[in-house]
Amino acid sequence: MDAISIVGGGIAGLALAASLDPSRFQVTVFEKRPELPAVGNALGMWPNAQRALARLGVLEEARAVSPMIGSGSVRNAAGEPWITVDGGEMFGISRVDLLRLLDSAVPGTVRRVTSQVQALPAGGGLVVGADGVHSLVRREAWGSGTEARLTPYLALRGTLPSLVSPDAVGEYWGRGDLFGMAASNSGMFWYASYRSGLGPYDIDVASALKQARERYAGHAPAIRQVLAAATPGACLVQRIWTTPYLSSFVRGRTVLIGDAAHAMLPTLGRGACESLVDALTLADLLNTLPEDQALRAYDRQRRLRTRTLSLASSALGRVALAEGAQPFRDRLLNLARRRNAPAAVGRG
Repeated sequence: MDAISIVGGGIAGLALAASLDPSRFQVTVFEKRPELPAVGNALGMWPNAQRALARLGVLEEARAVSPMIGSGSVRNAAGEPWITVDGGEMFGISRVDLLRLLDSAVPGTVRRVTSQVQALPAGGGLVVGADGVHSLVRREAWGSGTEARLTPYLALRGTLPSLVSPDAVGEYWGRGDLFGMAASNSGMFWYASYRSGLGPYDIDVASALKQARERYAGHAPAIRQVLAAATPGACLVQRIWTTPYLSSFVRGRTVLIGDAAHAMLPTLGRGACESLVDALTLADLLNTLPEDQALRAYDRQRRLRTRTLSLASSALGRVALAEGAQPFRDRLLNLARRRNAPAAVGRG
């Protein structure tokens, strides 16, 4: 059997390991984390991701532990809605639950290695970089010029056991910051992004929460209530990084999937979805075509699509996190609100 080494046991890596034909491949997953995380943010599952979950046999379980997104509004900092968006059949799943379900779908034939990978796995087989935005695989195979790029933005995410009011669900756009909240299966998810000098590594969660409370002190009461109730133990904090544009996701017998290939701003909420699609696409091609043909087809199918989404997420980020242009943005959106224009959102 052909050997495939998957570096990274997150969403992309587990989905790929669960999808490769065990009769054709000897698969090894390298993951530095000894166990699944206990705290995670909400991930919106667009239709393309739901199809991937169905292929993996975990869609119904995912739905069972996840509330439907329903409708939510894009609001100004005071909480006044500009545009209301219908989430359709989308649902929001905890990253913790998604990783648990993907992990359960990985066959027992897959070898697991818990270690911090320091160099590309040896042995001559295919190496898949599923190791996130700070991918060692990308750096080793594509060069140091492809290291992750730091943005000025902080991402602070958390959960609360209290229910979120339907009138508060949505995203709030202020001057250089945004805040969002949504229902979870056991309460609510919330997230905040804004310019911050904290970090970029090993950021103290309590310090980030204190900074956020000060930052959003003049925002909507619902935001202030969430931040007042938030505790460091139920939060995650990190600076936002992106990957540079790559002319190919394939180099020799090395291929990138997920955030290792195309980490983008989280403003579209598509990172996890596209990681799932990457994994299923690559697995389908490797299961049915010779390796060189499969890798070429994967690169052709996924690179343009993810590049388009990366550009779109950057454009939306400039609007949502606008600073100097914030008054102009707000005037335009206030006009849309007065006209009560319906929002139409495309589904991937």
